[in-house]
Amino acid sequence: MPLAPGTRLGPYEIVAPLGAGGMGEVFRAKDTRLGRDVAVKVLPQHLSANSEVRARFEREAKTVSSLNHPNICTLFDVGREGDTDYLVMELIEGETLAQRLAKGALPIADALRIGAQIADALDRAHRAGVIHRDLKPGNVMLTKSGAKLMDFGLARATGLAGDRGVSGATLSTITQSPTMAAPLTAEGSIVGTFQYMSPEQLEGKEADTRSDLWALGCVLYEMATGRRAFEGATQASLIGTIMRDSPRPMAELAPMSPPALDRLVGALLAKDPDDRVQTAHDVKLQLQWTGDGSSAGSLPTAIAGIAARPRASRERLAWVIAAVGVALGIVGIVVVLRLRPAVPGQGVTRFSIAAPENVNLNSDPTMSAISPDGRTLAFVAADSGGTVRIWVRPLESLTPRPLLGTENGVLPFWSPDSRNLAFFSDNGKLKKIPIAGGNPEEICDAADGRGGSWGSDGVIVFAPKASGPLFRVPASGGDAVQATRLDSSRQETGHRWPCFLPDGKHFLFVGMPARRGSFDFFVGSLDSKGTKHLGSASSAPVFASAGYLIFVHNTSIVAQGFDPRRLASSGSPVTLGEAPPPSGYTGAQTVTASNNGVLAHAGGGLPNTELQWLDRAGQPAGAIPVPAGRYQEARLSPDGKRLCIERRNSASEVDLWLVDLDRATSTRFTFGPTTNYWPAWSPDGSRIAFASNRSGPDDIYVKPTNGAAEETPILTGGALFKDPYSWSADGRFIVFEEPNDRTGWDLRMVPVDGDRKPISYLHTAFNERAGVVSPDGRWIAYTSDESGKQDVYVQSFPAPGSKHQVSTGSAGLRVIWSRGGKELVFVAGDGFTLMAVDVTTSPAFHVSAPRKLFKLRQDYVGIEVTPDGQRVLVVAPAGQGAAPTITIEQNWTAGLKKP
Repeated sequence: MPLAPGTRLGPYEIVAPLGAGGMGEVFRAKDTRLGRDVAVKVLPQHLSANSEVRARFEREAKTVSSLNHPNICTLFDVGREGDTDYLVMELIEGETLAQRLAKGALPIADALRIGAQIADALDRAHRAGVIHRDLKPGNVMLTKSGAKLMDFGLARATGLAGDRGVSGATLSTITQSPTMAAPLTAEGSIVGTFQYMSPEQLEGKEADTRSDLWALGCVLYEMATGRRAFEGATQASLIGTIMRDSPRPMAELAPMSPPALDRLVGALLAKDPDDRVQTAHDVKLQLQWTGDGSSAGSLPTAIAGIAARPRASRERLAWVIAAVGVALGIVGIVVVLRLRPAVPGQGVTRFSIAAPENVNLNSDPTMSAISPDGRTLAFVAADSGGTVRIWVRPLESLTPRPLLGTENGVLPFWSPDSRNLAFFSDNGKLKKIPIAGGNPEEICDAADGRGGSWGSDGVIVFAPKASGPLFRVPASGGDAVQATRLDSSRQETGHRWPCFLPDGKHFLFVGMPARRGSFDFFVGSLDSKGTKHLGSASSAPVFASAGYLIFVHNTSIVAQGFDPRRLASSGSPVTLGEAPPPSGYTGAQTVTASNNGVLAHAGGGLPNTELQWLDRAGQPAGAIPVPAGRYQEARLSPDGKRLCIERRNSASEVDLWLVDLDRATSTRFTFGPTTNYWPAWSPDGSRIAFASNRSGPDDIYVKPTNGAAEETPILTGGALFKDPYSWSADGRFIVFEEPNDRTGWDLRMVPVDGDRKPISYLHTAFNERAGVVSPDGRWIAYTSDESGKQDVYVQSFPAPGSKHQVSTGSAGLRVIWSRGGKELVFVAGDGFTLMAVDVTTSPAFHVSAPRKLFKLRQDYVGIEVTPDGQRVLVVAPAGQGAAPTITIEQNWTAGLKKP
């Protein structure tokens, strides 16, 4: 029965009816306490009488009321007056998107703006665990302040399929269109829902956030073209079209629609949810970038080139304060400018670019690159959900955007025309992707890349793995061919970090291993496998078009004059400034250079770290006093009283230090000038095994912890990397990982005494790494990618046999036994979540389901767990210093300091 004006429902006084439908009646009402107009929806009596519906109604209302967002219609209250249940929502003045689309397609700028607002609203809801499940134009209100998404009603725990009768009613059906004066459309009708339902929903499967993204793709298509993405004369034909067909290309219906929007909508409307864009946050960023008028990617192909021409009005600097690194509470400076070629007499312009809000920049210098035209920066970063991607930011724009399809991609490098990026993927492939948007393409295999360069003749030279020569491959894809030859007279183990010279034939690279703390660098040619030695440096060189090689010497960035025609250096090196922290990849470049006088290099990350204790809930539990330094990985002794930790001294020097936790004292354990790392304690704590490259490759040494003797070489020569992870419980073997040309990473053992001949433990077609023997010596925990993702496994030891999978859905490269072997702790695949499982070995081996301990800060450098499992030691940036940034230098040659 309709409520008469003046009726009171709690503090709400009914003013006038707004609409009615099968799931209730909607009224304009006055909140007598706050004096504001609201929309009140009354639950029908036949539903109010059902206690299950009322309980679900209240539970879901509590969830939806937490969605405080400017583009979400706010749920204010729920109540019961007598036998009448009701809810109170924001009263929105305006028209629905469906009413607006009845007049035709929207202008592209409006479609992009509204689409980004809807995506932002979905992102807020999805992060709260709420899935809309009925996104359509009728559920979007257009107001003066922007789009408002209504009817967020199905919490993640609520199923979609099943009985649609009384017991299946949910808040979504109860809250349909609370401010519309038109009759309500019941869920399930063709017009109201089916056009926007994903294939998995139509199959009766449980919907997830990607189902909402399908619906958003349908809405974007309709806004841009004025036509529904999927249509059918009957319900059956419509469902068939959705399940089978793709919509007409947007360009056919809306010729002025930007190609980037067409590609994004296509990715949203992929039939398989795994093939879609995975988060609403990514969709928002793509739409914002496409809507940026300064970007050619937001314009139709026919006019993109015209829009990309520089305008005189952009030749000015505008300093903008941007919020950066929310987890660190830092504010970074961002500069908006139009880059110009170097101008004689004009000074250097320096500025920093930081990650966008809720995004963590990878500060390794190999993870960012300036484009050859000096206009766009590519960088690797992790979003708030922990997903790592390559991002691009035109320097004339404030808005970076992720390149979808580059998940877990690393080491990006540009095509000569600045239109494409190549990168190394986590599935062992070298790939490329257009920065304007599109799907990545595989070029060739590259199991463990160490840099690449794209020449002007369409050839890529790259290092496919950590050891071995460089290879060449057409950028269009094909078989890789060896491009350099290792020099046995130099005991070379690998060539890395190529950089093409302007002729597109010759390229620079460095040889491995380091010698006396420096790397020899050479020039090679596509016409011959022969090389020419040019010099040595602390990092790989890059060529800058002004006629300089730029590299690190000791602790400074220097520029060395270089004639690319004569392939010869000239003059003395000139200091450009202090070098940023070195790369985690040995020998890598520290800067990238454009063809028009622009340099880019990562920096701003804290050079010093500190050691902190956390409890099992992730709460601070004290600090460990050590001298200031750049500490990295840490390993606790078996009794938990001492710590062996890596401390980086320079780009090529790392030493081990011992910390007495009871006495709070620290002493140096190894002495450079080489790299000494990967410490592993003997079971009795009397010795430490570690890797060192003092003779070239990483060899394994053992040294007593009391300093009574020098290091003893245990395993020398062979593979470039031999990283010790643990000792067997009886002290007889050291377990280490080693790369193999055919099988990737293998687990091996070397006897500490006797002939010290290595023994293979796991040698399969998959990558087995990070092997740690259990305290009782009967089991070994390790990681493997045999499932397609890296997970934790346990096998019998010392001979493989009984095998058990511990994690599901990927894990990081750190596994720790605690509680006397009754627990395994590991880092999840996102790199930021600490997980644990209980382990039972008798009468049979069994592990519990993984449980989350706590979320790690994304800037942690190392992690360790005490033997009793009660505390976690982390290596974290010291203090509250600057978040990682990328420094841009325009007209850098004007700043050359003569010696």
